[in-house]
Amino acid sequence: MSAPTRAEVVAVAVAEAFRGDGEILANPIGTIPMIGGRLAKATFEPYLLMTDGEGLLIENIMPVGVENPEKVIAAWNPYRSMFDIVWNGPRHVMMGATQIDQYGNQNIAMLGGTIAQPKTQLLGFRGAPGNTINNKTSYFVPNHSTKSFVAHVDVVSGIGYDKAAKLGAHAARFHCLPRVVSNLGVFDFETPDHRMRLRSAHPGVSIDVIVAATGFELEIPNGCPETRLPTDAELQLIRDVIDPNSWREQELPNPS
Repeated sequence: MSAPTRAEVVAVAVAEAFRGDGEILANPIGTIPMIGGRLAKATFEPYLLMTDGEGLLIENIMPVGVENPEKVIAAWNPYRSMFDIVWNGPRHVMMGATQIDQYGNQNIAMLGGTIAQPKTQLLGFRGAPGNTINNKTSYFVPNHSTKSFVAHVDVVSGIGYDKAAKLGAHAARFHCLPRVVSNLGVFDFETPDHRMRLRSAHPGVSIDVIVAATGFELEIPNGCPETRLPTDAELQLIRDVIDPNSWREQELPNPS
């Protein structure tokens, strides 16, 4: 089997973000997050619930980018029921982040200017406030740079640890940001003051490159490991079952 690409390493890192979640709804958003979430269910987290992206919870491992795939339906999950899950908490969502800061504050709403007149309008706040206050929320950032990993986000869409602390223990009792996965490495907030920490660097990526691409001071542990490589079984699942059309490589091309 050929060597894993960066996209495949990242997909496994995304899967690892769901390790230990058990029987909750995994809600990864985006191509590589979906691949990683489905890989987790296909391997070490078989009780994860996955959506079909529409109105159903699906038990089988659906391929991404395939029209009319087979669906083994576990339950109907209409929009109103999805909000019941969001408000009640048994969910781990992986969102994108146009900007993210050292405490995990996320911005997907706007860049520059003011709320009334932004320089660049993005998606809007969407579900980020509710997600981060009620559910485990991880992030996937495919373009790690000082423009995406910033000292201060232009506006807070999803709240980070510093903002959650200001809300108080009762309001923020379910706030949890397990992972940030980028094209360069894996990050968490397992530090005394919940500042972002480098958890692992992807193979072929030096810590110096990660530090230079980050707009704030990262916590760097001694002996920081490399992100683990996919096993042969995981590669077979990614390539033949979950993403047979290689959409992962379009979202995250292999570095030259």
